[in-house]
Amino acid sequence: MVATAVTSSFFPVTSSPDSSDSKNKKLGSGSTNLGGIKSKQPASSGSLQVKANAQAPPKINGTSVVTSPVESFKNEDGASSPPARTFINQLPDWSMLLAAITTMFLAAEKQWMMLDWKPRRPDMLIDPFAIGRIVQDGLIFRQNFAIRSYEIGADRTASIETLMNHLQETAINHCKTAGLLGEGFGATPEMCKKNLIWVVTRMQVVFDRYPTWGDVVQVDTWVSASGKNGMRRDWLVSDSKTGEILTRATSVWVMMNKVTRRLSKIPEEVRGEIEPFFMNSDPIVAEDNRKLVKLDENTAEYVRKGLTPRWSDLDVNQHVNNVKYVGWILESAPLAVLESHELSSMTLEYRRECGRDSVLQSLTTVSETGVGDMANVGEIECQHLLRLEEGSEIVRGRTQWRPKYAKSFGNVGQIPAGNA
Repeated sequence: MVATAVTSSFFPVTSSPDSSDSKNKKLGSGSTNLGGIKSKQPASSGSLQVKANAQAPPKINGTSVVTSPVESFKNEDGASSPPARTFINQLPDWSMLLAAITTMFLAAEKQWMMLDWKPRRPDMLIDPFAIGRIVQDGLIFRQNFAIRSYEIGADRTASIETLMNHLQETAINHCKTAGLLGEGFGATPEMCKKNLIWVVTRMQVVFDRYPTWGDVVQVDTWVSASGKNGMRRDWLVSDSKTGEILTRATSVWVMMNKVTRRLSKIPEEVRGEIEPFFMNSDPIVAEDNRKLVKLDENTAEYVRKGLTPRWSDLDVNQHVNNVKYVGWILESAPLAVLESHELSSMTLEYRRECGRDSVLQSLTTVSETGVGDMANVGEIECQHLLRLEEGSEIVRGRTQWRPKYAKSFGNVGQIPAGNA
């Protein structure tokens, strides 16, 4: 129908010359009417005089079109006569017709590409818009992330905050893609009805290798049961090209009433929503059951005071984002450790939340070694505590650090010349 409309706008319907001549031409003397052109033949002369009546400019699709005058032909007596009607001068403007057809095809191709996108090469990313997808019988969510230039740190590798944000993003997108995301942030429809939200109580992360600028990482995540009233979420981060494992993480989540801020059991209605997505699997990281040490002013070697949340540090539940806690914990880590070592694993226990008006302190102590000559020290373990100024604990933590470039270069703690 669209093609018919376009064609009709460029090919106006005209009557045949024979029928026109038979209706408008009279033989013998007198006047002759040819499509609005009157001619009179005086009795005293055989010449032909032609007068053109004034006509309104022709219209195409309701738009006036100005036509240029057509050169007239003269007969033997010198009088003008209209040009002969040929196939050439009846053709439409082909450039406009071709432009209209091209526009229609381009619009159709764009719609098809958006609705039915398929990779043209096997090495292309299956997820071109980085939305993620459900794989492995609908139980694992997978999403790819490209490491941007603004996500790398002084070591030319992705920052801890970047990697932790990937974990959090895939957890939320998993709920959304599975149809479990209600009006809340990561809450199911039944959780929204009961004013319940998820809060993390424990997390273990192992960093096998840090990606760098331009790398594309593949993040897989899934959930399992953790006791009677908890849920465990695991992550496996790998290089999308080589399949090399980069990061492994496991976490335990419980429910909290966002009005009373108290922990809650999992209601049966909520359990019916989430249990179909549980996998029967062991944690991706072996649980570290060692007790986390409580630090104070006497046992902490390094203290950073006056830490306050910014507005951008709050999530939609109006408490500080979990990733921000990791950054605050590392605020008190000694600079000598940060310069010569990289974080290889960490274990965090979340004790309570903090709000936008909180003022915090970060405490750290280095276990079983000093920090005088870090270039000659192997692995290091640190104990951490993040607390409010009045003493309430927010997060306890333990971190392990390995020497930088120890596997690839002989001089530990020195950046190779080629990367300088």
